[in-house]
Amino acid sequence: MKGASQLEGAILDTLRKEGLKSFNYKQLSARMKIKSEKERRLVLAVLEKLAKANKIEEAERGKYRYKHVPNYISGRVDMTSKGSAYVIRDDENTEDIYISPGGLHHALDGDLVKVLLYAQRKNRKPEGEVVEIIERARMEFVGTIELSKNYGFLVPDSRKMQVDLYIPKDELKGARHGQKAIARITEWPEKASSPFGEIIEVLGDPGQHEVEIHSILAEYGLPRMFPAAVEQEAEKVIEKIPESEIARRRDFRNTTTFTIDPVDAKDFDDALSFRKLQNGNIEVGVHIADVTHYVRPGSALEEEAVERATSVYLVDRVVPMLPEKLSNKVCSLRPHEEKLTFSAVFEMNPEARVVKQWFGRTIIYSDRRFTYEEAQKVIETGKGELAEEITTLDKLAKIMRKERMQEGAIAFDKREVKFKLDAEGRPTGVYFKESQDANHLIEEFMLLANRSVATFVGRKPDGKASDRTMVYRIHDTPDPDKLLDLANFVKQFGYSVSTREKRSISKSLNKLLSEVKGKGEGNMIETLTVRTMAKAIYSTDNIGHYGLSFAYYTHFTSPIRRYPDMMVHRLLQRYLDGGKSPGKDAYEELCAHASDRERLATEAERSSVKYMQVKFMEAHVGEAFMGVISGVTEWGVFVELLDNYCEGMIRIRDFKDDYYNFDEKNFCIVGERNGKVFQLGDQIMIRVKNADLEKKQLDFVPA
Repeated sequence: MKGASQLEGAILDTLRKEGLKSFNYKQLSARMKIKSEKERRLVLAVLEKLAKANKIEEAERGKYRYKHVPNYISGRVDMTSKGSAYVIRDDENTEDIYISPGGLHHALDGDLVKVLLYAQRKNRKPEGEVVEIIERARMEFVGTIELSKNYGFLVPDSRKMQVDLYIPKDELKGARHGQKAIARITEWPEKASSPFGEIIEVLGDPGQHEVEIHSILAEYGLPRMFPAAVEQEAEKVIEKIPESEIARRRDFRNTTTFTIDPVDAKDFDDALSFRKLQNGNIEVGVHIADVTHYVRPGSALEEEAVERATSVYLVDRVVPMLPEKLSNKVCSLRPHEEKLTFSAVFEMNPEARVVKQWFGRTIIYSDRRFTYEEAQKVIETGKGELAEEITTLDKLAKIMRKERMQEGAIAFDKREVKFKLDAEGRPTGVYFKESQDANHLIEEFMLLANRSVATFVGRKPDGKASDRTMVYRIHDTPDPDKLLDLANFVKQFGYSVSTREKRSISKSLNKLLSEVKGKGEGNMIETLTVRTMAKAIYSTDNIGHYGLSFAYYTHFTSPIRRYPDMMVHRLLQRYLDGGKSPGKDAYEELCAHASDRERLATEAERSSVKYMQVKFMEAHVGEAFMGVISGVTEWGVFVELLDNYCEGMIRIRDFKDDYYNFDEKNFCIVGERNGKVFQLGDQIMIRVKNADLEKKQLDFVPA
């Protein structure tokens, strides 16, 4: 039997763990596994003593709970697959708050919540429970319908949605068992384990291409069409440019101008102009679609652009930020058409030094539309249309790129997986999109324009930072812990990463990326290196861009597909006109929203690629492929196929030659009897066991 003081500590510890729950002495004894009546009576006596001493409180007659000093915080819920969650606060320097499944009180992933913090125990993560849902992240969910006789459930696709939606019979809208649908939460009674909902749209049968793509859009809350008011406003936009507007602008229509874009592009944001000057220098114009001339504050088009914040590029379609009439026609810098632009014009010497710059509104006429492949051919052969212009700009771009790398920029040239699709959107093949000189040419001049605009606004002539409000693209230095993990991991393959000061870190990362190119473990190490880096975001507080090694950087060059670029155009024009700096707060809010929407778009794009990979591999079930182990977990190993970068899992139980144990520290699994090791980076021959379209999941077995 425990002594009274020992029991006191055990009771306080138990009640503290239980948060706001209250117990009578019998319930508490059961929790503490105390069975004898004598000890239970002692529990009651200690409870009464602690209540009198104000260390616990009597919530209701005979029921006690821990007395928390009210300490509340707010933040966003980040659910785990186990049903618990962490609440993430805005302040990056504070720890996340752990919430047990029982402490969520109907909060869902992404919700903004108020949390009561529990008294923190030594060497333990802070814990708490949700006491208020301030704002729901979403009310609509996509999933699969499961029907019983008098009601149905929508089982959400999202792994972070831990509860099904209960759908009454009269709210099913004709949805059949097994179909994909979108449901909206209508209420969530306090005592109910599941929220109540209604079906708002039946998407169709799972596995069908359109149904699955629409499911992805719905899953990430992405729109499938524009509201009627937005389309109507777009249709009213007049394409003909009035003479009075031309008179207000610098005229580049007689200067050689061209675009270089992907072969399937329709929205041409940017064009380059080229003019030789008598002093031997080159005048290069970076001309950007003047979207803000057509999309005005307060309009339906503006409100929709703010809400969407970015275009989304799925494997088989674009979900544009602006309606087609603007994105593909009026604003798009199409060949042989006069277009309104906002330009950054540079006089450059043969060493790629900018000796003069000018920003302002212009009118251009694009003489030629090049695809990247066509421009690449001109660079490689030195022959073809506008060969002198393209090869000269290529030389300047190479000088600028080399200088950037010497300054500490990081060269991420990751291969992109692309799919060849038939008329029905089915994948018929996989190919890789790699950056070549033509891509780098455009990239360097866009970087020059973005950097120059940011520096012009953000830096005073004396070199000090100005206090003018500006939308910056910022990128923080790598997290030291993640960097150390990367260094320890790549050491196994004979590579090294510096974890010391800024310049040596970026130099060693570039060396690593160069060394792993084309190797079996290359793609995996590139992916891990990307994950080590902080994420670039939009902000009015400039900290520079680590990955590019720029002190000032913004996004100016893609206003057709990114709302922050539209904000930058307006701010730049305001300052060119001598206007005062507006307040930061509204811009900071828009920056945070744009960063969130960008993250969402990236996740949706990845999800569509994953879906397409599974769809592509459906035709190859039973076939053998060589792959590389790209991840190791306690339940299996992930394998990325060398031919097509499709990733699947071999479950531990599918290794039939032995029983394997997970070695977390060394990223491997080890056979109990034979001591055989499968670790990250190892090549392995697999057979495709299953391709599950609904779960977007590939199952492999060792071949």
